[in-house]
Amino acid sequence: METIDIARLKSGEVNLGTSIMAVQFDGGVVVGADSRTTTGSYIANRVTDKLTHVHDRIYCCRSGSAADTQAIADIVHYYLQIHTQTTGSAPSVHTAATMFQKLCYDNKDALSAGIIVAGWDKEVGPSVYNIPLGGGLFRQPWAIGGSGSTYVYGYCDATYKEGWGRDETVEFVKNTLALAMSRDGSSGGVIRMCVITEDKVERLFIPGDQLPKFWQGKEVLGTDIKKDADLAAAVAMAVDA
Repeated sequence: METIDIARLKSGEVNLGTSIMAVQFDGGVVVGADSRTTTGSYIANRVTDKLTHVHDRIYCCRSGSAADTQAIADIVHYYLQIHTQTTGSAPSVHTAATMFQKLCYDNKDALSAGIIVAGWDKEVGPSVYNIPLGGGLFRQPWAIGGSGSTYVYGYCDATYKEGWGRDETVEFVKNTLALAMSRDGSSGGVIRMCVITEDKVERLFIPGDQLPKFWQGKEVLGTDIKKDADLAAAVAMAVDA
């Protein structure tokens, strides 16, 4: 009986080969992610929560090394707590994003971390910041990241519209992540989302058996071979006759 070499499957660090996303709308932001964590080609966790709370109205989406991104998020959370206590007010989303950016840039040779920071603050309202590998910092109305993002840039460009409300944005995030998960082998599981507004943070959960369905193709090679075989047999019978 053939055995599976688990050591080969699990070579490499625990990795958030992933699909993450954040979208700004009138009054808030929606952040979302899949839930698959891999170690090599082995799925180490199929229900990971990649949406990490760093302050009351600020969340980050994590992609890259699970250990690196968890450590960075913990450090930023710690500094934001100190910031709140010393200033007596909640930090802005830009402050949180700048902390992430500095940690990622100063340690870019040692870290594998792609972060999206999103939330609501009283200075500017909702905002989304993208911090890709290498430690850049970019404010965008929507941002996607992780290995699954390469499959859905065109869909996002063609679909996104400014001025959306909450429901349209939630549907956009859900469909985009479902498309990325269907194409990317390193993404999968369930979809987790957070809707962050001035009033509250609302958690949403889409189980794997309730994900939006899109065209998934069909097997045609086997069908053609069978037809060719049937045709060949019919020809042979006709010749023999």
